[in-house]
Amino acid sequence: MPALTVSSEVADALTSGRPVVALESTIISHGLPRPRNHAAALEFEQILRDRGVTPATVAVLDGIPRVGLDAEGVRRIAEEELAKASVRDLPILAARGASGATTVAATAHLAARAGVRVFATGGLGGVHRGAAGSAGADATFDESADIPTLAATPITVVSAGVKSVLDIAATLERLETLSVPVVGYGTRRFPAFWLRDSGHDLDWAVDGAAEVAAIMAARDEAGSQAGIIVANPVPAAQEWDPAEHDHVLAEAFAEAAAAGVRGKAVTPFLLGRIVELSGGRSLEVNLDLARNNVRVAADIATAWAARA
Repeated sequence: MPALTVSSEVADALTSGRPVVALESTIISHGLPRPRNHAAALEFEQILRDRGVTPATVAVLDGIPRVGLDAEGVRRIAEEELAKASVRDLPILAARGASGATTVAATAHLAARAGVRVFATGGLGGVHRGAAGSAGADATFDESADIPTLAATPITVVSAGVKSVLDIAATLERLETLSVPVVGYGTRRFPAFWLRDSGHDLDWAVDGAAEVAAIMAARDEAGSQAGIIVANPVPAAQEWDPAEHDHVLAEAFAEAAAAGVRGKAVTPFLLGRIVELSGGRSLEVNLDLARNNVRVAADIATAWAARA
């Protein structure tokens, strides 16, 4: 695996035992429109700094995986055309001296290597609809690398669940099979990104950040290498109206079917159409839930640092 560069700001915080939160770069490079993505990247980092937490935005720049970016690095992930980099892509980018925005999987992997224990994102990847096909026919086997990576990476990820365009039931089943703990943050229902409730129950809920930090400590004592997923629903006042959500998703799926979009092209097509069909409403909820996840991650990292 390529060498890793940790910024002096992040390294100093880790050495001193101060709280640090990792942030992914794919949400900036691929998930938000320009120039709003640059403002969002700076805002996410500032939310952490305002809470006394050091931000560790992760990306690969010129072949070098970086945990913690300076202002120029943040500008680059927002303005340059970067590859979308998962764990498998890291050696290729290193060999070519190329740059990439890291997915949840790659961000978790690199942040954990640097010693960062808490990570805030928008939503996780999961099992795609139709991944198993119909009785095995036309199976895509399309499952995000986020799932197996978190099964072997000791980092706590705060997420608003997974997008409702995915197969949420299958995603939760895979997480259970791979022994990845999922705890609801103040809820016993798994959120569906834009919506607070996916309709699926969770076995465990926590009341606050200190309880998450206690679970992290117990995991370490048990010798587990699995991550922990903190399912944090978007605040009620910021949730997308469920009726509008259902209507827009149904229309987007119908358009995808009519256009013959298949396989890995389906999700990018759907997400693009959802933004357009919702008049940008889905994008606003995306930003709101990401901010909320960053705040909760800051609280967890602070509680974790206090245990040291």
